[in-house]
Order: sequence, then C-alpha cells, then structure tokens
Amino acid sequence: MKNNKKLNLNDLAELAGVSTSTVSRALSDNPIIKKETRVRIQALAEQHNFSINTAASRLRTQKTNVVAVILNLIDHTEQSISDPFLLKIVADLNQALNSKGYDLLLSNSFMATDNWANYFINSQRADGLIVVGQGKSDEKVQEVAATGVPMVVWGDPLRDSSYPTVGSNNRLGGELATEHLLHGGCKNILFLGDPEHMEMTGRYLGYQDALAKNARAFDPTFTVAIDITSRAAYEKIGELILSRGLFFDGIVACSDMVALGAIRALKERYIGIPNDVAVVGFDDILMAELSYPSLTTIKQNTLRASQIMVDKLIAQLNGQKVGSSVVDIELVTRQSSKHNV
Repeated sequence: MKNNKKLNLNDLAELAGVSTSTVSRALSDNPIIKKETRVRIQALAEQHNFSINTAASRLRTQKTNVVAVILNLIDHTEQSISDPFLLKIVADLNQALNSKGYDLLLSNSFMATDNWANYFINSQRADGLIVVGQGKSDEKVQEVAATGVPMVVWGDPLRDSSYPTVGSNNRLGGELATEHLLHGGCKNILFLGDPEHMEMTGRYLGYQDALAKNARAFDPTFTVAIDITSRAAYEKIGELILSRGLFFDGIVACSDMVALGAIRALKERYIGIPNDVAVVGFDDILMAELSYPSLTTIKQNTLRASQIMVDKLIAQLNGQKVGSSVVDIELVTRQSSKHNV
C-alpha cells in the first residue's frame, strides 16, 4: 500500500491486523484497548497521515466532544469578554476541558439565541454547557436547567438553585476584605460595585457583616452602585470627590477591575494610597500584582474551580447527578492597604 494514498479506517485496520472498532478506540485512546496496541495503531496512523473524519464520527456517536462556554453578561453593561477576570476563567476552563479531551466553544449571552439548549445541544454543536456568571437574574439559566441538558454554572454556590453551581464564598470574601480595612484603621469604607448582581450581593452582605461584627454602623450612603467595570469606577470616584470631597478612607471594590479604576481616579487627584484611602479588590487577576500600588485583593481559585466545573459536567454526561461546590478564597495583602492590626 503506497504512503501517498489517502487511507480510510478499513485500510488502517487491515494494516494493523485488527478490527475497525479496535482502530477507532485506539485512536481515541480508549483504555479498553491494551496500551501497546494503542501505541502501535497510533504510530501507524501518524506514519500514514491518517486522521479520523470528525463529522462522520459525530454522526455515529452522537457526541461532539465540544463544550459550549457561555459568558452570561448582564444587560446595559460595558463588561465584555475583554475583562481580564473573564479571560482568566475562559483560559482555565479551556485547559481543564482539553485535559479531558474536549474542545471549547466560546459564546456570550448577547450572541447566543434565546433557546440555549436547542441551539447548542439539540443541534449537536456541543455536548454540554458551562455558563459563566448568573447576572442580576438567573431566569435564562433556570430555563436551560429545566430542559435537563448537562450544565454547570460559575456563580454563587451558596444560593439555592435548580442547577449545580461552582464558585467562591462571596459573602466571606466581602467580610474578609472589609475587616482587613477596619483592622488597618479605616473608619469610613465605601462598597463600590453592583449589589444587585447575584455574585456581588454576597460580597455586599459580607461588607455589612464585617461592619456589624466590629460595631460599626451601616450607612447606605456609603454604598456606591456602579457597573462592574474600571471605567465606571474611575468616573464615579471622580464625581464623588468633586461633589462631596474625600469623605471616605477605604474602598471595598466588588472586583479588581473596579478597584483599579478607583485607584486611577484617586492617583490623578494626588490622594495617597493607602495612607489617605486604602483599597481592596476581589479576584486576584494578574494586573492586581503588577499595578502600582499593587492591589490587595480576595483571591478566587479559578483554576481549581474550572477543574471542578469540568468534572461535574462530565459526570452529568455520564448520567450522574451533581451538586454545587464552594471553592476556597484567601486574602492577598499588597501595597494598596495597611497591614497593621
């Protein structure tokens, strides 16, 4: 048989002296086939430039080996896929999926159709869904869950839901961030973010918890509701200082990008950080460490969370039921806050 001939599955099976089903399983690295047989068949395939007809394989198995990752962005926001935290989650999910033999199909809630289950699953674009974010309402996610398609959501795992959720203990994170500022001497602390966003609500409640635990009165005028972007934070902090002066000495930001936008506004007005205003973010994106001053933040372990999400999705694909999981967080102290207790 000449090497320049385009081999099909039968040809490769004949060369290897095995059945076509054995070849197919060996090429997909199925452990049912002995390792030495798999290695031998894979080497033959490489030698003869053989590749599986993916489309035909999908028709036979009814599986795509693709997972759709949907960025569930809220309406009326400037947040987009360029947000460093979203990019971090997507990168970690891609690594976790690839390690399990799956490809990632990226979409967002603005581009995806209204019927996610039908568009991605029933049309065989993907085997399952991973949704990043619950937004201000998880109505769309609940609709998908009601169809019974395999799905896992990055969000607040402490909320009651009809679907498996993986995420951080947002309430604890908000509490840790606020207590850190209080212990550093801050007395007038802003909460900067969107308290109505499902993940941010927990962080906001944690902020209130810390005030109560430390016998500090909660003042709703120190709640600054904004879009969760650096631009919104930059503009709002500038407006507040212009209209009310520097009436605060600490900021608990709902995300690192929000924190970095606030820091930029403060620095442009020659306000010292952390001596005049201390700032704590949430996420621990790469820019948090590289910025100046470097940002104290609540670290979310997105790598571990991504591995858990993928494992839960695969379990569902195998017919198993799964629940929600909480991933550990930690306070990472840097230059934007005072560390004395």
